[in-house]
Amino acid sequence: MTEHTTPPGALELAHLHTYFLFPFTFDKITVVENHPELWSKYTHWIEGLDEWIASNHSDQHAPLTDRLGRWRRDPYSRFDTDSPAYQDMVFFHPYVRRVFFDTGEAKSKTGEKEALLRCYSIPIAAGKRLWFQAEDVKGRSAMVQITDLRLFLFANGAGILSIGVEAFNLPCKDALWINETLRKVYPSSGRQVREGRIPFRTRLILEQDGNRQVLVEDEYKKVAMIGYAPPLTRIITSLIYFSDYALQEFEPVLDERMVVYTYACVNPASVPEDFIHSEEYQVFLSRLLYVDHYGESYRYDRDFTRDQMARHLYRRWAHQGTYYGFTSYSSITATIGTFDCDQHSLVEGFLIHRMFRTRYYLMTVIALFYRATLLDFAERTALVSKRINRDWEDGKLSRGNVRFANDLRSEFLHFSNFWYFDELANKDEEFEHFTLQCRALRIAPVKREVEEEIEKLNTSLQSYAASRNTEAVNRLAVLSLFVGAGAVLTGFFGMNFGRTFARLFFEPDADTAAVHYGAVATISFLVLLVLAFGFYVILSNWSDYRDVLIPKSWRRRDQAESSLKRGPAEWPSDEEFE
Repeated sequence: MTEHTTPPGALELAHLHTYFLFPFTFDKITVVENHPELWSKYTHWIEGLDEWIASNHSDQHAPLTDRLGRWRRDPYSRFDTDSPAYQDMVFFHPYVRRVFFDTGEAKSKTGEKEALLRCYSIPIAAGKRLWFQAEDVKGRSAMVQITDLRLFLFANGAGILSIGVEAFNLPCKDALWINETLRKVYPSSGRQVREGRIPFRTRLILEQDGNRQVLVEDEYKKVAMIGYAPPLTRIITSLIYFSDYALQEFEPVLDERMVVYTYACVNPASVPEDFIHSEEYQVFLSRLLYVDHYGESYRYDRDFTRDQMARHLYRRWAHQGTYYGFTSYSSITATIGTFDCDQHSLVEGFLIHRMFRTRYYLMTVIALFYRATLLDFAERTALVSKRINRDWEDGKLSRGNVRFANDLRSEFLHFSNFWYFDELANKDEEFEHFTLQCRALRIAPVKREVEEEIEKLNTSLQSYAASRNTEAVNRLAVLSLFVGAGAVLTGFFGMNFGRTFARLFFEPDADTAAVHYGAVATISFLVLLVLAFGFYVILSNWSDYRDVLIPKSWRRRDQAESSLKRGPAEWPSDEEFE
């Protein structure tokens, strides 16, 4: 490792390309309740997404939707060898192509649409430029061009908003500040704003014909929770304009930061020839990987940081100065200059950057979808368990909560069998790349934990169902005993015994009339008693029998439409706390 030879702050990036990825989940029940006129026409959630996005927006988002445009469905449409679809899809296994690529209206032979996701984009028209600007209280600011806006929505209610920004020939210090600052979506405390650890103002600015117009502006002054959800920046809520965050229709699944997926190409003219092997390059990689501000040394203890980097960096191409890195909140591609990569000619485009914005981008989206879905499962499992525990305290489970638990298990089974794959591609580099990424996001251990929790919940429900079935069988046995006894008695008297028996009970005279009528009264009383007992058993356990007797079209869903996640409409005011 060589000594530091570059003047402080002189390191320059020839190209910075960053995607800020915001994973979130919809509360599907709340959305359907708020838009009954839309989803009444559809059986499945995903079928209504296109119309929902096209038709719904509020006046507060009008500057963005009117001047910039709305989300448009952006599926793959061409599949020849020079098309993006072919070049993106060919590196993945066939089952991954079926699951994670939006091919529009392509259907299988059964008439069923293949993909259970939708990809949307807001194209920025020629002659327009969209800027992302941020300022903090220390006077630092940056304005970087947004070159790509994409939105991925999945059939399970998960979504990922992708904001792509690019800049060229900028100091390393500025690039690191852009990545660290623009990823913030809400303050974790008021101190963050006062100390300049989060921008106090962010803007989306549209430039056209030399004129600039602020489409969205947000200032972090005094903000508060919305139910249990944090106060998201208007930059995010305006881009998800079709869903009302104030009504808790969606919620973020991570913390106050978007995930940073970034490409940093160091300008070789700004560094010495042996920069690849220098300690300074490792410091830069650590700052880029852990999304820190610029510094001349490691932010954390050197040995600790180097040990962490050994686990988080992918070094297959380190001898050429190219590194890939993964943490739970970032994914980086770092290289020095542009060059022919073996037989990959630079004339066809720089391979490393092309892979960054195609296959590795898609792999990052898939890994983040896994993370978002599993965290959503963890939250819902906890909320369902809470409801069922309250039912246990009341002595009986409600049908609605049992349905929630069954739906949860069914959806997790679908996720495990349909969505989730340990291996996306055959090639070693892609396989190793995705493995490191999933390890950084803790996909496998979280999946195992959620699976165990759901299975334990299912086991408890099965035990409850078994005990209920045992009770029902016991009731039936007791009822059968009484009914059987009555049948024996009536059968006994229906056997038509002759002579004295017949004269006594069936052909009475004046001397035996009292015995005859007494027997009739006794048997009638016993029959009525058995029937009354049968009606009592049914009525006292009506919930166990109504599903059998009531037609499906008449059944009520019994709390199945109530939202699991929606918190209080508003929290107590400051005056109420005082």
